[in-house]
Amino acid sequence: MPTDILCLGEPMLEFNQQPGGSYLPGHGGDTSNCAISAARQGARVGYLTHIGADTFGNSFMELWAGEGIDTSTVRQVADAHTGVYFVTHGPNGHEFSYLRAGSASSRMRPEDLPQDALKATRILHVSGISQGISATAADTVFAAIENVRSAGGKVSYDTNLRLKLWPLPRARAVIHAAMAQCDIALPGLDDARQLTGLEKPDDIADFYLRLGAGIVALTLGEEGTLVATGDERRRIRGRRVKAVDATAAGDTFDGAFLARLVAGDDPFAAARYANAAAALSTQGYGAVAPIPRAAAVEAFLNEDDA
Repeated sequence: MPTDILCLGEPMLEFNQQPGGSYLPGHGGDTSNCAISAARQGARVGYLTHIGADTFGNSFMELWAGEGIDTSTVRQVADAHTGVYFVTHGPNGHEFSYLRAGSASSRMRPEDLPQDALKATRILHVSGISQGISATAADTVFAAIENVRSAGGKVSYDTNLRLKLWPLPRARAVIHAAMAQCDIALPGLDDARQLTGLEKPDDIADFYLRLGAGIVALTLGEEGTLVATGDERRRIRGRRVKAVDATAAGDTFDGAFLARLVAGDDPFAAARYANAAAALSTQGYGAVAPIPRAAAVEAFLNEDDA
């Protein structure tokens, strides 16, 4: 079916460290988290990937079905596994350890892409991780971007820089090349500083606007988001909560931001909403469970306005 948002990338089973030292199993993967966030805000969402024909892959199919996400573009393969990662928590925040080499998603190729689904979506969402998992995955993302844009759709890109996946010079070259073809740039401040060599948020926003994005939403952590277009820019303040785990806060922001854009919000209103959703997502452990639904986000915003 046609989708508002089609997310492409690698879903991964998550094992998240709890305060007592045990690990809570769950689901993760940046673009999968984004898809769930967008679906919980009411958007029509699809997911595009390859996963293993294994227990972990089956659990993702059940998860997405329960969230109302279209899985017609998900392929389960028998000769590769679904990726896994572990989240540990320490003085420096959360850290990730990955078991993803040779995963089903990393073996995707441009010829595997479902052309009709790409041409029917309003927004394709991809990330630096979508491209960093393998050279063929990087090529697949570029081909998907070309197919969507040729049909009049838009492309959203989150830098999500992971230097465990690739060296900075290659990441910089590939991500800049992809960003030059995107409409909605969703960089994080720390990532963008490494990728661009710039320090000031306004300079970074200008950099991505010059590359070609029509909307830049630069996330600044607790400080909120700098939203810039060719005509206007504003800092949208962050929302203060008692955070316990920021594992998927950026992904939650992405999904909520895109969902509000397709619902008709301007990018500034969309960022206000997405900041609230991201803040709420940090109040629980794991990537998926704490992602809020629309009613909770609206209630939080109403409290703030009272």
